[in-house]
Amino acid sequence: MAMVFEGVHCQWLNSHATFYGANQNPSTLGGACGYDNTFHAGFGVNTAAVSGALFRGGEACGACYQVMCNYRLDPKWCLRGAVVTVTATNFCPPNNHGGWCDPPRQHFDMSMPSFLRIARQGNEGIVPVLYTRVSCKRRGGVRFTLRGQSNFNMVMISNVGGSGDIRATWIRGSKTTTWLPMHRNWGANWQTSVDVRSQTLSFKLILVDGNTLEFFNVIPSSWRFGQTFTSQNQFA
Repeated sequence: MAMVFEGVHCQWLNSHATFYGANQNPSTLGGACGYDNTFHAGFGVNTAAVSGALFRGGEACGACYQVMCNYRLDPKWCLRGAVVTVTATNFCPPNNHGGWCDPPRQHFDMSMPSFLRIARQGNEGIVPVLYTRVSCKRRGGVRFTLRGQSNFNMVMISNVGGSGDIRATWIRGSKTTTWLPMHRNWGANWQTSVDVRSQTLSFKLILVDGNTLEFFNVIPSSWRFGQTFTSQNQFA
C-alpha cells in the first residue's frame, strides 16, 4: 500500500506499537517536545512517543502518522481495519539492550486512548502495526507560546498543520529590519538571544516538507511571558 504525502511517495511501513501513560491524564503527555498540554497544543489525546529513528532530535514534534494494527500478523489482539491518526509529542528513549525503541527501530509508544483505537487490551501491550506519514489537520491557526525571561526569548510553536514538523523558524520584531533565525532549543521550543521585548512579533516557518508560511504581527507589543497567541494562518 502506498500514498502521496506532500509530494513524497510514502508507503505503509512495518513497525510495532506499545502504550504508555495508562495512569496519567493523556493531555499531559507532551514530554520531550515540551508541549505543556496536548489539548492546549491542539493535538487532543491521540498522541505518541516515537523512537529516535523517527524523533530526529525533536524535528518530528507535531508530525502526524496514521497507524493501523497489523491484523494479518496478530488477529487475536488487533482490531481489524481500525486506523488512528497520532501526533508525535514525545520521545521513546532506547534502553540499549534490545528494547523496542532502540535504533534503528521505528517504534510508536502510544497514549492509551490511541492504542485502544486499534488494539484490544490484555495483550502484554505490544502489537505489530503498519504506519505512514499523513498531513496534519488542525483546527484554527498556528499557536505561539512565549517562554523565557529577560533577553532569553523562547517560543513554543504548536497546532501546526501540513506536515506538522518544523524545519526552521525566523522571528522579526517591529524594531528589527530583517528576519532573525531562531534555533531549536528542544522539541517544539525555539529560541533567540535577541531582545524582542515590547515589540510586535512576526514569525516565518518552514516545515520539513518545504512549505513556508509567514505570520505577520501575530503577537502584540504588550505580550508577556507565558501567554499564547493564535494566528489567523494555517498550513493546508
